[in-house]
Amino acid sequence: MPWSLRPLLLTCSLLLSFTVSASPAGSLPLMPWPQQVEQPQGGGELALTTPLAIQVQGDNLQEALPRWQKRLARQTGNPDLPVSASATSLQIRIAHQVAPIPQLESDESYRLVVSADGIVLEAATRFGAMRGMETLLQLVHNGSVPLVTINDRPRFPWRGILIDSARHFLPVETLKRQIDGIAAARMNVFHWHLTDDQGWRFASTHYPQLQEKASDGQWYSQQQMRDIVSYAARRGVRVVPEIDFPGHASALAVAMPELMSAPGPYQMERGWGVFTPLLDPSNEQVYQFIDTLVGEVAAIFPDPWLHIGGDEVNPSQWNESATIRQFMQQKGLEDSHALQAYFNQRVEKILEKHQRRMVGWDEIYHPDLPRSILIQSWQGPDALGEVAKNNYRGILSTGFYLDQAQSAAFHYRNEVWPQGLNDADRLRDGETAQSWQFTLPRLKGNPLSGSFTLIDAVGGWRGFIDFDGRARRMVREIRWLSPTQLTFRVDSWMGELRPVMTLTGDRMSGYWRIANVRYPTVGSRLATVPAGIRPALPDDAQLRNNLLGGEAALWSEMVDENVIDVRLWPRAFVVAERLWSASDVTDEQNMYQRLAAVDGWSAVSVGLQQHTQAQVQMTRLANSSDTLALEIFAQALEPAQWYTRQHLKYRAGHYTQAEPLNRLADVLPAESNSVRELDRQVDALIANRGDTRAAQAIRRQLEQWRQNIPQVAPVLTRNPQLRPLMPVAGQVAEISQIGLSLLDAMENERTFGAREVAKMHQRLDQAALVQDEVVVALVYPIEKLLRYGK
Repeated sequence: MPWSLRPLLLTCSLLLSFTVSASPAGSLPLMPWPQQVEQPQGGGELALTTPLAIQVQGDNLQEALPRWQKRLARQTGNPDLPVSASATSLQIRIAHQVAPIPQLESDESYRLVVSADGIVLEAATRFGAMRGMETLLQLVHNGSVPLVTINDRPRFPWRGILIDSARHFLPVETLKRQIDGIAAARMNVFHWHLTDDQGWRFASTHYPQLQEKASDGQWYSQQQMRDIVSYAARRGVRVVPEIDFPGHASALAVAMPELMSAPGPYQMERGWGVFTPLLDPSNEQVYQFIDTLVGEVAAIFPDPWLHIGGDEVNPSQWNESATIRQFMQQKGLEDSHALQAYFNQRVEKILEKHQRRMVGWDEIYHPDLPRSILIQSWQGPDALGEVAKNNYRGILSTGFYLDQAQSAAFHYRNEVWPQGLNDADRLRDGETAQSWQFTLPRLKGNPLSGSFTLIDAVGGWRGFIDFDGRARRMVREIRWLSPTQLTFRVDSWMGELRPVMTLTGDRMSGYWRIANVRYPTVGSRLATVPAGIRPALPDDAQLRNNLLGGEAALWSEMVDENVIDVRLWPRAFVVAERLWSASDVTDEQNMYQRLAAVDGWSAVSVGLQQHTQAQVQMTRLANSSDTLALEIFAQALEPAQWYTRQHLKYRAGHYTQAEPLNRLADVLPAESNSVRELDRQVDALIANRGDTRAAQAIRRQLEQWRQNIPQVAPVLTRNPQLRPLMPVAGQVAEISQIGLSLLDAMENERTFGAREVAKMHQRLDQAALVQDEVVVALVYPIEKLLRYGK
């Protein structure tokens, strides 16, 4: 931390009258959790008289003051009146005045002190003051704020959210609201995905045919884009534009087919996926076009970084062009990867001419490019580790894809720095191992294959998994459900995996649960333990210097302006914490408690609309303002997670822009808080069968779901969009009854016969299937109760 807060940190850590909580996180409603939090032993709070009497020293934040006062008025319910003589004092002291445009190197450190005398916020720069104000606003509750001293700074300098407004166009006001959320989460990058196969949204003055022919009339004027940049800067948020080259170019091909690697004609792409149009690297007009366009982009977006995409290049057009093949031969380029590297070198020089640095996805990584580029990784820690080892810089997005429905806990466990094995995969004296290869068919694409190895150790079982072509990972929580059936947990690029495998002789069968969806699998025993691929581990200096942070990604195949807040918030706060807070802030239960508080705060203070959008869609589906029965029913469900919904649409021929986002699955949050809480109570009951409080909580929830089905059935029947869920309603009632029967048996110390248990497992298996793109999430805690609550 490059300024005078360092001695303040040291001084505060010596104050014996304070309780210090840094890691693990404490109970204050803060997210991200700060680096150091100190509260007086006796607690206490400061009652606020608002509007606050705010005085700023060291920089000009006048524009921000009315905005902060209005948010305080919303949080306290007090009118936004002129400041009174009795107003609570807030002193903001900024050490260094800097330019108002945020940069990667901007100092965001701050120190916040709330005492009986008032509030003091000290920061190195205006950007630290903005981060500290978000922390202060999170602490305000019912007109008071706890007495506290906070010393804070981010772990990583690059903390952002990618929003795709190319596939589904998003209005300016919708984007501004998300920028408010980015700033509230103490993130600092809005990565704006402006072009793709389905639309060109950047209005060019030199090439107006781009927006005229390739946007369906939906594009951002240069004034609108400047307005977004200014809006974000006033909140301490950088705007990094993405203009995709050389692929994801179907829209560009419609407007300017003369730049493409194959002759047209081209038409607007309405489907989702990876398509063939590519810019022609052998055509000098392509580089003249890019030069002119980058000049336009640079004039609007002041950030020194410009994202070129560079991913998912289908080389078929290059391979089929005699002109391009001849060009490759002349330049000594052996394959399409080398050709793309040549193209990227040319583009990088153009960016350098315009004082811009190149950002791109994994595919741009090549030793012929300078180390000034930045790699954004969708391929994961293995790829990012190699980037850092070779002294290129990178940021992580794998594991932070918020367009995928995943649990907040999965994102929370996603670490930017590659994780080693610590030789836990090595066999020790007296240990034995068994390895099993598997094949996992998917709904779209080739099957996945690999192996897992179980090690029978003195202290219990441990194991690891080797997906073909990927680095080895240790698995967790190996449990034998019977002498021939087991389960374990492991996080992957797809989500959390929980297989249930039956091992019979040398054959294996069962399923992989990817997030909340079951995928059948088969396999067989291997004669030896595979060698595997060990993770690429940069040294500590390479990690610190080369891995700059990460971005959540919100691709918009399944997102539009009506559901964007439901998809982003509040889960983006979890990603923000992983990128801001100390690496050992990892307690998931504590995270969920604070996330619930921040969820409500973000709606009231920030104006995010995750609850409003959900309520509007529930009202539409119910065709009534009385949505209670539908809401209770929905709490037992989750959208099918990972990319299952996308792949189901693909198989049905519906994976296109024409597919409406109007199902119940489109409005459901990524995970059910009610089911997660039920699962927590089931864990408590299994650990202690005498836990009457847990048993009562389980019974209360199951009774509510069971008794709600007669109320929700007419709602489902009336609406064609809900009618496919009628069988699901019956399953919710049936699974709830199974859970109640299990509770009764536990309380009466009665056991079920093998036939009864098998029948219950069969019912649970049937209910676990995806139906109308939703999963009965209730299945899993009841399945756990059936397996372990004996």
